[in-house]
Amino acid sequence: MILFSSATPFRMNGHPAEYPGFMTDSSNSAMTDFHGGRRHIPSVDRLAGMVDHCALPRPVVIRLIREELSRIRDAVDSGSVAPESVDAAGRAGEAIRRFSRLRLGRVLNGTGVLLHTNLGRAPLPAAAADHIHAVASGYCNVELDPETGKRGRRGVYVEALLAQLCEAEDATVVNNCAAALVLSLRHFCSGDAREVIISRSELIQIGGGFRIPEILETSGAVLREVGTTNHTTVNDYRAAVSNHTALILKVHQSNFFMSGFVKSPSLRELSELSRHQSVPLMLDLGSGAITSTENWPGVPPEPGPASAMREGADLVCFSGDKLFGGPQAGIIAGKAEVVAALRRNPFFRCLRCDKLILSGLEACAEKYLENGSPESLPVSAMASASCEDLERRAKTVLAGIRPGKMDIAVIQCTATMGGGTLPRAAMPSVALEIGVPGWSAEKVHRALLHGCSPPLLTRIDRDRILIDLRTILDGQDSLLTACLNQLATSITRTES
Repeated sequence: MILFSSATPFRMNGHPAEYPGFMTDSSNSAMTDFHGGRRHIPSVDRLAGMVDHCALPRPVVIRLIREELSRIRDAVDSGSVAPESVDAAGRAGEAIRRFSRLRLGRVLNGTGVLLHTNLGRAPLPAAAADHIHAVASGYCNVELDPETGKRGRRGVYVEALLAQLCEAEDATVVNNCAAALVLSLRHFCSGDAREVIISRSELIQIGGGFRIPEILETSGAVLREVGTTNHTTVNDYRAAVSNHTALILKVHQSNFFMSGFVKSPSLRELSELSRHQSVPLMLDLGSGAITSTENWPGVPPEPGPASAMREGADLVCFSGDKLFGGPQAGIIAGKAEVVAALRRNPFFRCLRCDKLILSGLEACAEKYLENGSPESLPVSAMASASCEDLERRAKTVLAGIRPGKMDIAVIQCTATMGGGTLPRAAMPSVALEIGVPGWSAEKVHRALLHGCSPPLLTRIDRDRILIDLRTILDGQDSLLTACLNQLATSITRTES
C-alpha cells in the first residue's frame, strides 16, 4: 500500500534526493518564480518525501512523480484546472499504485477458468516451485556433464522423461508450442520441398490473434490447403502429395469444435498415407493431455501424445503450461532422428529453454511417472474435485465472513478449462454468489481486485459476483475469507 504523510522529505546522506534528469527543490522554485500559478504545485522531492512505504525502487517512484507533475503543470498552464484545486499528492500516489499493480504477483482466481491465460495458465505444483528455487538459487548442472566435469548438453534428463511419457523415441523442449511448430517446419521445409498439406478445417486462430497460417508462413512453408471447412477425406490429402510436399500437418482443434455434417481422416489413416508416400506426418496437439481426462466431471476425452505416437505420427508437439500442468514450454516428441535434427538446427538456440523452465518441467514429469496419475498437479486436482468437496469448502469460507451488508449464497455453477483447450468442457462447480445493496457488480468486482491483497479476480453473471471454488487452490480458502472480510469492512466504511 502507498501511504502519504507530511513527513520529512526523502533524503539521501542528509541532502535532498537527486537523480540525473529529475528536478530538485531548487529547480522547481525557479519554475514557480516564472509561473505564479505553479506555486501551489509541490516539487518532485516534496512528493517523494511523502511516500511512506513503497516496494518500487526509488528512481522509479521519482520518475512516476515527475511524469504526473508534468501532466499537472500542462493542465494548469492550459487553464483547464485551477492550481489550488489539484491534489498532486493524491494523483502521484494513484500513479504509483497503478504502476505497482503491474509487478508480477499472486492473484486469487475466482473466475472458474482453470487455465486462465491472463493469470499464467497452469499453476505449478509445490514440487516444481521447490525444484526451481533450488536450481535458481545457486549454480546448477544445466550444461555440465557430471561424469566428466566438462560441458554437456542441456535438458538431457527432462527430455528422457518426456520421451518416456509420450512413448516416443526422443523428445526436446523449446519456449512454447508455436515455437515448436515453427522450428519443425523450418527443418522439414527446405529446397524444392516446401509444401505443407493441411486441412482447411484446421487453419485455426490461437490466442492473442495469432493464426496458424501466419505462423506456418514465417517458417518458409507453403500451405497446401485440402478439403473444405467441414469435410476433408484422406483422398484429399493423397491428391495433394507431390515432389514439392515437405510435410503432412494435422492440427488438433483444441480451442473449438464443429458438429453436424463434419468429417476428417483419423491420424492412423494419415499415418498409412504418410508411410506409403514417404512424407513425414506431424501432429500439433496444443493442449497436451498426458493422462486420460475421462474422470474429470464434464470433460470429454482428449487425445494425448502417447496415443499419437502409437497411431503413427512422426512428430507431435504440445504446450507445457496447459493440460500438462507445467511451465510455459513447447514439447516436441517423436522419431529420434528427427528430434536430433531439430536440436542441431541453428534456430534451436533462439528457442531453447533456460534452467528455470527445464527444472519445472522435470518436477512435473517426475510426478506423472511416480504416481501414474497427475492428482498432485494443481490443474488435475482442480479438474477432478467433486462438487461435494467444493460445497463443503464454500460453506467453511461463508462461516468465516463477518456479518455485514452483503448478500452471500452458495450456488451451483459451471467452470471451464480455458487456455485454448477443451472447448466442450462444462464442469459442474460451486460458487459464492455475492451482491451488495446499492453497489453494481462491477463496483464489487473492482473492490475485490484493487482492495484485496492478494487481488481477487471474479466473474460477473447477471449483475452478481460469482467466486468459483474450483479455481481457488488448496490452501487459499483462508485468503478468500480475508478478502471477503476486507470487502465487508470497505462497505461499512463507505456507508458510515
